[in-house]
Amino acid sequence: MEYVQDHGVSVDEQILDLLQVKGDFDSGFKLLMEQYEERLYWHIRGLVSTHENTNDVLQNTLVKVFRNIDKFRGQSKLYTWLYRIATNEALTFLKKEQRRHTEDLDGEEKNHLNTLPADSSVDGDRVWQMLQKAIEQLPDKQKTVFVLRYFDEMSYRDMSETLKTSEGALKASFHHALKKVEKYLREAEMYC
Repeated sequence: MEYVQDHGVSVDEQILDLLQVKGDFDSGFKLLMEQYEERLYWHIRGLVSTHENTNDVLQNTLVKVFRNIDKFRGQSKLYTWLYRIATNEALTFLKKEQRRHTEDLDGEEKNHLNTLPADSSVDGDRVWQMLQKAIEQLPDKQKTVFVLRYFDEMSYRDMSETLKTSEGALKASFHHALKKVEKYLREAEMYC
């Protein structure tokens, strides 16, 4: 979503003008953070599950943005570029975590979702936890597409730019992910 100021210049244009043209990194980066930090946080949180890991991935994302903003050429929307960086950072984190967990000597399988507090007295929390567990079971690509579409409500066109995948493939991935999440939730409900 791009906000337009009264004088007809979008916030993205203001951000890029401050960062790339005027060289006012402090103001430009502050404006970028105001515009996108929360959205990026929740996007990443949908992929990595815990607050602490989300903050780590978000910090890595923002460092990459800061280091590479001068290379942004406007061939895509600014938020698409930011989401691509955030998604790549989250996937890199997940791969490292997966390797670390498979190398654990005790062989005990760990799950990011086990760190979420469980409170059986609150139905909303239980449902949220079940949804997170269902999402965690998805392959990385399906998880990414599901989070972008379901939580971030990103269009397939923007996802295509972000993930460098065809819209048709993304629709298929979302459909498969949705079916897997529904199946997981139905099965989990039977045991409750």
